[in-house]
Amino acid sequence: MERLFVTGIGTDVGKTVVSAILTEALRADYWKPVQAGLEPTTDSATVRALVQNPTSHFFPERYRLQMPASPHKAAAAEGLTIRPQDFELPATANHLVVEGAGGLLVPLAPGFLLADLLVQLDLAVIVVSRHYLGSINHTLLTLEALHARGVRVRGLVFNGDSAPATEQFISQHTAVPVLPPLRVEATVSPEMVTRYAAGFRAWFEQSWQATPTPSSRVLPSL
Repeated sequence: MERLFVTGIGTDVGKTVVSAILTEALRADYWKPVQAGLEPTTDSATVRALVQNPTSHFFPERYRLQMPASPHKAAAAEGLTIRPQDFELPATANHLVVEGAGGLLVPLAPGFLLADLLVQLDLAVIVVSRHYLGSINHTLLTLEALHARGVRVRGLVFNGDSAPATEQFISQHTAVPVLPPLRVEATVSPEMVTRYAAGFRAWFEQSWQATPTPSSRVLPSL
């Protein structure tokens, strides 16, 4: 059973679209623990609109915060403090996709980072890397931070126009499994999500059939 936490190397790198594709591919349930910013829509609503299978269940957010800002700031604006004990995985016998907020080290509260929540929930991670100048550095820093915390990286998704040199370097340097890439699309639609979901599903089915390999070698010793 897959229990996946989707994080990115930064903000607006494609986490929500990848979460929708994963949800459709696995017919998984979906949960966004913290939503900061409710207008014009939420990530949960976006994923729900993009997913077409009748199986997926969408769990309500633990925190729905008005301000489109870092969760610790958005919560403080409403007089709230996000606490580790506020979070518990939804009960489900299905695959589960959990979408993060921003990057891995986004603060939820003083002394409580998104990475801390990830470790607490004990989930494997899908990392979304979008191609831009500096993305290699941001991707390696994200993977290194996960490795330091002993978190299993289930896979890496490259998003954007094809950048073979970038993708090859990151793949060879980290030995992280790589899912099918997302390329620039004119529109994000349920049909687009379904198309990519077929490739993601095939990737997971192949990985389930393969002999498990240790996931501890995320980065070589430096």
